[in-house]
Amino acid sequence: MTEDRSVLTRPAPEPDGQLRYGPGPDQVADHWRGRPESPLIVVVHGGFWRPAFDRRHTRPMAAALARTGVNVLSIEYRRVPGEPRLATADVAAALRDLPVKLAGQFDGRVVLTGHSAGGHLALLAAATAPPPGLTATVALAPVADLALAARLGLGDGAARAFLGDVPPDGLDPARLPSPAGPVVLVHGDADEVVPVELSHAYRDVHPGARLTVVRGAGHFALIDPDSTAWPAVSSTLLAPATQAEPWRE
Repeated sequence: MTEDRSVLTRPAPEPDGQLRYGPGPDQVADHWRGRPESPLIVVVHGGFWRPAFDRRHTRPMAAALARTGVNVLSIEYRRVPGEPRLATADVAAALRDLPVKLAGQFDGRVVLTGHSAGGHLALLAAATAPPPGLTATVALAPVADLALAARLGLGDGAARAFLGDVPPDGLDPARLPSPAGPVVLVHGDADEVVPVELSHAYRDVHPGARLTVVRGAGHFALIDPDSTAWPAVSSTLLAPATQAEPWRE
């Protein structure tokens, strides 16, 4: 199977606005406004933590979700090889600050999602720096086991490049306590970029997580509203909107 990457360069509607959570050029997020009685979906983009990939490739996904009436926030973060804590600190800061800035524009519930390396960052944040009002974490084709990704050499050694000389302790979701709240992994069984075995490996150590395997779906299908995998993804992301209360400690 050849991975369909067309979604990465497909034109999509511009966001309604942008929000900043720091002074740096990458400390910014796109915002699509939804109904105030709907939750906020926070999207963390992938790209193997490399600077060549930014949040723009998730705009088709974000715009499609926004059309359902939910609020959507797509965050950027610093992507510097060998400096993993810049990315993790940025995601934590965005999750801490931006929902507060949007108070009153959504109903207080936050659904955290991320794709690929963004799935890694979302799972990590859910375990170590959950945003207020976290209702669910939905990881799409995530690099959920950093050590396994490094051993497999995924993305031409992307995990090792991301870590540099920094020990993986505290940065690998598969080796941290489970997030305190529902976790759903969605992974295509035809994924040639991040094999589904990474999600299986995460669930092996976090048995409370739910894994949905989408038959015949590749890596990028999970962020492509035109793909046959999209209904499974969107229904999973939108399902928490029916829950009455966010998770609280």
